[in-house]
Amino acid sequence: MEATAPLVVKPSNVKELAESPDLRCIPYNYVYDSSNSSATNDIDDSDSIPIVDFSLLTSHDSHQRSTAIHHLTKACQGWGFFMVVNHGIPENLMKSVIDCTHEFFNLPEEEKHKFTGKHVLDPIRYGTSFNTSTENVFFWRDFLKVFVHPHFHSPTKPQTYRGIMSEYSEKLREVTRKLLGGISESLGLEESYLEKDLELESGLQIFVGNYYPPCPQPELAMGMPPHSDQGLLTLLIHNQVGGLQVQHQGKWINVKALPNYSLLVNTGDHLEIFSNGKYKSNMHRAVVNNKVTRISVVVAHGPSLDTIVKPASPLMEKENSPSANYIPMKYKDYLEMQQSSRIYGKSCLEKVKIQRS
Repeated sequence: MEATAPLVVKPSNVKELAESPDLRCIPYNYVYDSSNSSATNDIDDSDSIPIVDFSLLTSHDSHQRSTAIHHLTKACQGWGFFMVVNHGIPENLMKSVIDCTHEFFNLPEEEKHKFTGKHVLDPIRYGTSFNTSTENVFFWRDFLKVFVHPHFHSPTKPQTYRGIMSEYSEKLREVTRKLLGGISESLGLEESYLEKDLELESGLQIFVGNYYPPCPQPELAMGMPPHSDQGLLTLLIHNQVGGLQVQHQGKWINVKALPNYSLLVNTGDHLEIFSNGKYKSNMHRAVVNNKVTRISVVVAHGPSLDTIVKPASPLMEKENSPSANYIPMKYKDYLEMQQSSRIYGKSCLEKVKIQRS
């Protein structure tokens, strides 16, 4: 007789559940609403994801730089998602980031649970799903979230993680600073305006490792539901296993494996707020498979925690009838609101969006 999983399980972590020897069916409280599943949505495979050549953006040639800024403008307006090539981060460092993240999730449970956080602003937080205290349906995902700037933190194991995480985070900050400088110019502002206005020198940088183990019924589960990210830009790498889908023109686009260790970048809620809605935060989700573990590492970059984020004043002045579309809110308050709630779509951003009849 074929074994089945319990109707409901209290989640400790998905890795342990997925490795249960008799698991054939997922527990009932991991079954995602089938009306939202990947099987019933329009799915498209596209090679047209925008590409930004970082070497052009940082070029001293004004024509090459303006070309890169043009590509950034189109990507932010049309997709909220783009691939960055020629960014200069060594492939062996990016591979080490993935390998160390895998090692962390392979640690004994008692070691990982030393990093179980109690609050969304705890600097190191290991957990499962997204927010099990508010969810009725859990997601097929374990995570590690670490604040790496303005103050650097790291798990103590694996031993090499600290140095690798520190080096990678520092290099990503520089890439992000240049990207945001180009985005600032693409909005008609000075290159340094966004950086100064949102106090990026002390901006929050969060390193997130995601672990999506094989699922016996991937058509019923979801790694992460459709959502947008808080912050300005999120930069992602993964272990060459597909699963990320981004929304574009009403369809879900399968993001293929990254060529040559490119960086995948998506725009966040606070870039939408800063641009007064000109650039929309990107909706994306993670689906799972029944064959192989997917590991992704995303690093989110936001303003200083104490910065009050609002539409940029010069953008408002350029409009014929200047009117803010978003309520000013301290970044720390927004972060707590998002991370303490259920995650779905842009429900958090809608709370600060000014509704007009």
